[in-house]
Amino acid sequence: MDKPSIHGMWSSRMAFILAATGAAVGLGNIWRFPYLASDNGGGAFVLIYLACIALVGLPLMLTEIALGRAGRLSPINTFIKLAREGNLHGGWVVIGWMGLVAAILILSFYSVIAGWTLYYGWLYIQQVFGGPGIDDPTATFNAMLANPKLLLFWHTVFMVLTVGVVASGVEKGLERAVTLLMPTLLVLLLMLLGYGFYTGFVGQAAEFLFKPDFSEVTGQTFVRALGQAFFSLSLGMCGIMTYGAYLPERINIAKVGITVAAADTGVALLAGLAIFPIVFQFGLDPAGGGPGLIFTSLPLAFADMGIGIYYGVAFFLLLAVAAWTSSISLLEPGVAYVVEKTKKTRRTAAILVGTLIWAVGLLTVFTYNVLAQVRIMGRDVEGAIEYLANDLMLPLGGMLMALYAGWALDKRVSREQLDGLPDWAYAVWRVLMRYVTPALVAVILINVVI
Repeated sequence: MDKPSIHGMWSSRMAFILAATGAAVGLGNIWRFPYLASDNGGGAFVLIYLACIALVGLPLMLTEIALGRAGRLSPINTFIKLAREGNLHGGWVVIGWMGLVAAILILSFYSVIAGWTLYYGWLYIQQVFGGPGIDDPTATFNAMLANPKLLLFWHTVFMVLTVGVVASGVEKGLERAVTLLMPTLLVLLLMLLGYGFYTGFVGQAAEFLFKPDFSEVTGQTFVRALGQAFFSLSLGMCGIMTYGAYLPERINIAKVGITVAAADTGVALLAGLAIFPIVFQFGLDPAGGGPGLIFTSLPLAFADMGIGIYYGVAFFLLLAVAAWTSSISLLEPGVAYVVEKTKKTRRTAAILVGTLIWAVGLLTVFTYNVLAQVRIMGRDVEGAIEYLANDLMLPLGGMLMALYAGWALDKRVSREQLDGLPDWAYAVWRVLMRYVTPALVAVILINVVI
């Protein structure tokens, strides 16, 4: 008998795929992956990245989904339940706690950055109706960062949007949202890609991104590809594990996991092909990546494009949608835990957890202005939070989860959940969880610490 989660269930295989892909696809796919590929040997980096997806990303994703479905509860209570049923040491619950804390910290600064995309989208929408253009993108960006009230407003708007989805439940909130948002994201991405073909620079962009240049490959290339594979799939923060708790038994975990990993990678590749034709068309620096490219360089190109205003609206809407689908997966584990622990309604739990994350996000809001001179471990406040959550807690949690699945979890549980894998593939998964994946994730940790 399929025991449903108390929080609700995905209605179909496609609903889960859209939700999990939405969790995986975020701002990093659109502004980080193209830059990493272009700066680390193009196609050589892509090949290494795909190998890392196969050895680390996909196996860990299958593990998170399987553990979630086996427990049918929030990550913390899933580890408690599995420990009780399997007579395991209760200390493994630290994985759930680590994932929950990491998700809270990551969403706290992610929401502020997502607020930037909403603000820029609003600036371009105003231009559609005759508002002023962005004459000096660098000055506009710096003025935004220096204005705590402006950052606070858009941070609040984004958190309200995220809480609103999660508060409505699995079927009426999460599923409805991703069913609308993910096709919207794909349409927007294809529209931008279509303009890239129109410019005639897609070929140059593809060569820049994907032509293998093994002379650029160093030890750091492997570390960066491994880190991107790990973080791109949103592993280690228990969002995928929570979504797995709502997956019906009839659905093959291996098939949906492979589909999600492929879709996440596909979006990253399409984003590169959509962005870099603009970079080449207007002579921008292709080596620049991240916020500098998105908020200061590309607006220069938009100003010179015939349809630049409309392109700007679509582009920043794309970023906002990608951030939104990721954010609801970061909020969901905490909300599920509060509902289970306190018996409060989902709406109340979403407001409580969302308010906590909003409050922590104030540290990021003030990082760029009021707290600009504060340094923690040689980093600004937001950088220190990101380092703790993103660089330390996520890989450590992922490594512990692999060790748990490979060594502690009853083999009957993992085999039952991964029954879609043939015996040889299951044996490979076990070897990866026991030896290969923990060792490779340890490489990330060592690189971060030293």
